[in-house]
Amino acid sequence: MIRYHKTQLSNGLKIIVHRDLNTSLAAFNLLYDVGSRDENPEKTGFAHLFEHLMFEGSANVPKFDKPIQEAAGSNNAFTSRDITNYYITLPAVNVETAFWVESDRMKNLLISEKSLETQKKVVSEEFRQSYLNQPYGDAMLLLHNLSYKVHPYRWNPIGIDLSHIQNANLEDIQGFFSKHYRPNRAILTIAGNVDPDEMIRLAEKWFGDIEPNYDYQRNLPSEPVQEKYRFLEVERNVPTNAIYKAFHMAKRSEDDYYVGDILSDVLANGTSSRLYKNLYKKKGLFSAINSSVSGSIDEGLLYIVGHIAEDVDPNQANDAINQELKLLMKEGIKPAELEKVINKTTSVMMFSRMNILNKAMNLAYYECLGNIDLINNEIDKYRTIEMDDMLRVGNQIFADNNFSDMFYLSKKNNR
Repeated sequence: MIRYHKTQLSNGLKIIVHRDLNTSLAAFNLLYDVGSRDENPEKTGFAHLFEHLMFEGSANVPKFDKPIQEAAGSNNAFTSRDITNYYITLPAVNVETAFWVESDRMKNLLISEKSLETQKKVVSEEFRQSYLNQPYGDAMLLLHNLSYKVHPYRWNPIGIDLSHIQNANLEDIQGFFSKHYRPNRAILTIAGNVDPDEMIRLAEKWFGDIEPNYDYQRNLPSEPVQEKYRFLEVERNVPTNAIYKAFHMAKRSEDDYYVGDILSDVLANGTSSRLYKNLYKKKGLFSAINSSVSGSIDEGLLYIVGHIAEDVDPNQANDAINQELKLLMKEGIKPAELEKVINKTTSVMMFSRMNILNKAMNLAYYECLGNIDLINNEIDKYRTIEMDDMLRVGNQIFADNNFSDMFYLSKKNNR
């Protein structure tokens, strides 16, 4: 049982504190409820760009990393389609340093033409190296654009087009900051050897006078139900052919999400999974194959990604995957197989929650989902999955009209 104290400041900032006397450390996690889904379709990549800009310094902390390092701490951040998350770990006795530096950049972030141009170049280079020049780098960009036609999940956090970042101006950036980086759009979690009352006092001291912004109300377009199969074929300079499959599935907060997550593990997570044993090991159709889920706050995707073995026709390989899906739905899953996968999933979750930073991140994320009690009962969501759930959800996910295929072909192998 992970116990926590939860409160909210008058400016809307949510505070969650978990006290753990078994460590000398503290994890300070600040989650902003903004991701690439909140971007203008004509100005994408801003949430990720801000992850970089937030380290450019603020009025009283010109070098963000320096005071944290002097306090024997470390820090980092990540951006997703749904959230932007900043975290610091440091000795608990020095935790007020984290309050100081994070509150200062929420209140007094310095965004200049020079810093903007510097980070635009950094992000543009990241776009080129990770997505345009990396083998298979643009695959998920293409796959999401194929799978979503209305919802902003159709682009990745890096953005939909490099020109959006290159053309961003100071007015755009300042507007994005004032809209989203406000206390009422943030969740602050402190986990570690800390006193909850003292953490709430420090939160009020450092964040209490920051003005909120209640003008922004999220109103995203709902993705229509996919009514027919979609297909895309591209050629790139990659070593082998690959297949990318994307199936629509439940949002992260729904019970059916957990069933879809277990289905993906049954299919292709580990050497005992269905697709690995049958299509990689026995038939040799793939050189690698795996499955995963996006875990999105809004309706997400279940992915199957396979790198096709040399001299195997992509259609043959794809048909083999589809046959395995049909067989799974026809024959079901043996109780021992289902139990094994659920036990593996829950043991990984339990082990990860021993980490103080993971506790802080999970508390913030579950609060963002609207159900902080998942910190203690999410494992039960997996353990109560039954055979009927697997078949019911599987037949929905793997329906003929509910997915998209992309053949990502090698130019050298298909001349």
